Amino acid sequence: MQRRSFLRAVGSTGVALSLPKSVAASSTAASLDTGANPETYEPLGRVAVDGAAEAVVGDGGETAYLATTTGFATVDISDPAEPAVLADRPALEVDGALFDEILDVKVDGDRLVVAGPANVPPDDAADDVFHGFVLYDVSDPADPVAVGEPYETGFHIHNCFLADELLYVVANDEDENPLVIYDVSDDAIEEIGRWSLLEHEPEWEELFWLARYLHDVYVHEEIAYLAHWDAGTYLIDVSDPTEPAYISRVMNTDLEEQRGLEGEEAQMGLPGNDHYSAVDDTGDLLAVGREAWATGGDEPDGPGGIDLYDVSDPAEPEFQATIDAPEADDASYYGEEWTTSHNFELRDDRLYSSWYQGGVKIHDVSDPTAPEERAHWYDSDVAGFWTARVAEPGETFVASSTPLIPGSGTEGALYTFPVDPDGETETDEGLLDPIPGFTGVTGAAGLAGGAVALEWLRRRDGDSRNRQDRS
Repeated sequence: MQRRSFLRAVGSTGVALSLPKSVAASSTAASLDTGANPETYEPLGRVAVDGAAEAVVGDGGETAYLATTTGFATVDISDPAEPAVLADRPALEVDGALFDEILDVKVDGDRLVVAGPANVPPDDAADDVFHGFVLYDVSDPADPVAVGEPYETGFHIHNCFLADELLYVVANDEDENPLVIYDVSDDAIEEIGRWSLLEHEPEWEELFWLARYLHDVYVHEEIAYLAHWDAGTYLIDVSDPTEPAYISRVMNTDLEEQRGLEGEEAQMGLPGNDHYSAVDDTGDLLAVGREAWATGGDEPDGPGGIDLYDVSDPAEPEFQATIDAPEADDASYYGEEWTTSHNFELRDDRLYSSWYQGGVKIHDVSDPTAPEERAHWYDSDVAGFWTARVAEPGETFVASSTPLIPGSGTEGALYTFPVDPDGETETDEGLLDPIPGFTGVTGAAGLAGGAVALEWLRRRDGDSRNRQDRS
């Protein structure tokens, strides 16, 4: 595809996700009655980051990188008591076109990739938005430098994954919705491979493209894990990235069931909605997060949680257990309490998870058939967590709070947390006390989280397209 020269605009445009007024007006931050001791588990530190969405941590565990809707930021987390913004790159442009809806960044070594837009822009704005990715040298995180030319893909990029100079991109073109693999080892970026679920099961083409949307990709030791919404999570052999090959698939619905669904049930209801999938550091345990809401019936489904699978034999995944979302008085899409599972990390027998206004949690998954909650913290008035990532193994993790939850008062920020809810954490100054003034809980608590961008796109497309596309 065409590559274009890169420019960074001065100042921030303040652009956030465009959401229908009906959604923004109907969603409010939930009020909580925790009934628990607020002193048990609390954040270590916090720094404001405008427009924060996805966050990832560099190899050394001292720098976090955040997508910020119109750009990206780098944050020093070497002292978890005082995280500090190192660099802020707002209002990115490419040849005068906005580089907008940047909800995902990925880092590997000294290379950072910034990708977008996360969703299909409205028709009247599509020509004014750059579709693609830009690579940065972050050997000095305080001064990221663009490497080579921006690469224009021609399609929106909801998420991506960077590993060993290969960039794995979800390429939802409304037809095949493939995984596309690029060699980014030098300035001559080159597409070297792609794989589509329609190669394996062409009958899924009969369904509306958003029902088989490729929402995210995670790669570990030559296996790519593709969260394909209602079509499930696919395990793909990428040992030869020029010839990706099907291994297996986990799912909790099927094609016949999906054919019978329409509207909200098809786009947002359980079962289905594989949103984010990742494995632990051994590659033996797979977690699949599901974003879904109550959709009809006298006893509607609750918000989606996280399913665990044994994938020690990748060809034969075995279901182990489900971690439920925090409870909510109203788990519907238009309810006042948003809490489905969002992004997470598995590391050293622990699951670090985010639940939007439902907060962050740590689970012991050493026995994946019986996961045990170790810690839970939320403050739904100001924090809506997008992701949770390990910073210092055995010591700290970070979680990004996003302001993009419609109708809520959540703020863009990066939080640091202790890994051990019962222990003490070392900082550059010695033993660390939690930040005062925050409210935390342990055990079960009540809230439900929801998706922000993709679900709005689904609703927009669902309203504007003929329902015959789903039959």
